[in-house]
Amino acid sequence: TVTFNETTTAGACDNTYTLTRTWTATDACGNETVHTQTISVQDTTAPTFNEALPADLTVECDTVPTASTLTANDNCGTATVTFNETTTAGTCDNTYTLTRTWIATDACGNETVHTQTISVQDTTAPTFNEALPADLTVECDAIPTAGTLTANDNCGTATVTFNETTTAGACDNTYTLTRTWTA
Repeated sequence: TVTFNETTTAGACDNTYTLTRTWTATDACGNETVHTQTISVQDTTAPTFNEALPADLTVECDTVPTASTLTANDNCGTATVTFNETTTAGTCDNTYTLTRTWIATDACGNETVHTQTISVQDTTAPTFNEALPADLTVECDAIPTAGTLTANDNCGTATVTFNETTTAGACDNTYTLTRTWTA
């Protein structure tokens, strides 16, 4: 008759252990032959992400995508995914780099890391809110006052500065006013 016995010895993590299998053949007179098989079970395979991985991007400051939620599978059980995001300042408030990192980890500490770099830029100029003053030719006693202009920006606030220069004409009452609004 053959009897079988199996024992499990725990390893460093849930998916690493040793199986010891023993078969004992015994005849009617009590003679025995024993065979032992030792199986070292290990988990060296890192988990894999389930979803398509976010690619590196360059975007305008008002179109930064939200971070994707990633999940992962592992060949020996479950995997957890942690997320981290860091911001590195650029040359102005609306120019920066986002570094997004997802780490999938299994029970034995095997990891798969995906990093997405998003370059955020501000290349869109602000726009004026009001109708823009048109070029005019007027009599010297009918010069309009300079209008106050405001502006909007896709990435935050915009300031408007005003400058006026006078260029002399043929006589004292003939001249050109150049009014410049800069947003």
